[in-house]
Amino acid sequence: MPTETRFFDIAALARTLPETAETMLTDLRLTDERDASCRIFRVYRPVPAHYHTSSDEYLYVLTGRAEIHIQDSEPRIIGPGELVFFKKNTVHAMPRLVEEPYTVLAIDTPRRPPDDIHFVNPAEGTPASFIKTY
Repeated sequence: MPTETRFFDIAALARTLPETAETMLTDLRLTDERDASCRIFRVYRPVPAHYHTSSDEYLYVLTGRAEIHIQDSEPRIIGPGELVFFKKNTVHAMPRLVEEPYTVLAIDTPRRPPDDIHFVNPAEGTPASFIKTY
């Protein structure tokens, strides 16, 4: 049975994300398999309430700090070394960046297509304004 092994220097790859962007986020896809996707993303501005319909999401903060709201939980500030998990269809938002650059390692199970973004208020964003993938 063939296997594919890959190694990633997460910190070095995170530093390749641009310092500014037209979109709320940019991401770099490390793996993009049917069963899971793994990405590094950077947040540039507050992200309104939204959800994803295709996958559960694990977010591991690499750098920076941000306020995060997850559905029925109390808002909190998360920073480097913290892992957040939530199921698909869970409404979440990042209304405030506290310390930049705010970069995150994300693992989506199963794979999350880049256009799977549903804003609670559709006037606040579209897939094109949400993220640019490198």
